[in-house]
Amino acid sequence: MSVIKASGEKKLMLFSGRAYPELALEVAHNLEIEPTPTAAYDFANGETFVRFLESVRGSDAFVIQSHTAPINQWIMEQLIMVDALKRASAKRITVVAPFFGYARQDKKHRGREPISARLMADLFKTAGADRLITVDLHTSQIQGFFDGPVDHLFALDLLADHVERNLDTSQVTVVAPDAGRVRVAERWTDRLGCPLAIIHKRRDPEVANEVKVFEVVGEVKGRTCVIVDDMIDTGGTIVKAADALFEQGAARVVVTATHGVLSGPAVDRLKNSRISEVVLTNTLPIPDEKQFDKLTVLSIAPLIARAINEVFSDGSVTSLFEGQY
Repeated sequence: MSVIKASGEKKLMLFSGRAYPELALEVAHNLEIEPTPTAAYDFANGETFVRFLESVRGSDAFVIQSHTAPINQWIMEQLIMVDALKRASAKRITVVAPFFGYARQDKKHRGREPISARLMADLFKTAGADRLITVDLHTSQIQGFFDGPVDHLFALDLLADHVERNLDTSQVTVVAPDAGRVRVAERWTDRLGCPLAIIHKRRDPEVANEVKVFEVVGEVKGRTCVIVDDMIDTGGTIVKAADALFEQGAARVVVTATHGVLSGPAVDRLKNSRISEVVLTNTLPIPDEKQFDKLTVLSIAPLIARAINEVFSDGSVTSLFEGQY
């Protein structure tokens, strides 16, 4: 069955795009359902076609798509799926984007730049989305870009549980890799009871993804440093941050992040660095060619499934994180 029915005619239906069906299947398994059968393909000129193979009328529809490369194609496919559901009389449509594309473009740094994260939110609303579910947005303000409810999930518990199981937390210092991650790092210190360190860095405004790392603020000498970030893209920032920590006498560096973008040279940089372990979740697919010995991948599917179930049953998604944030 691809449907959970509640009282009356209320029914939950899960729809998966083609970007990362493995995660959708795992979420469906946790919900004890199956994704609704869908026909999707591309025309010769690259246009996308989608048609659902079951009636969706009156359903509480959840459309899951990971915004992985090629990111524009998969965002467009999800928009088309939402439009199809709206035109087929789904009662409520929730976009599930474990990794929300364009989240780093959340403000204007200089004149004549777009705010693409706001555009993304507007596109989903225009397509017919009533609600968004996402995990660890680059900045929390993006929640205000969407004209409707946004359920912002946090991977902290999943990642922190792994740290607690595998490290002596009395020897751990939590490290924010930049000023923007300090609030998240503070939540980690509250959870683990560890001290906090901050790395001061500056981006090169003329070169994308280029970061210059400056000083470490905090006690890291002889300690296991756990860097906490929302994503790893090219890996340059994280490796430079680790180098700065080792220069200050850190005994060991472990990196945790929610989203493993792992673009370009990321895997080689991480493999060849002095970092002991890289811990990610599977909000984005990490294919075999991007796997390496230091990498640990934890499943975000149970958390997404619990959030979907709370939304469907008119429960509280906030209750999943009560007392933490």
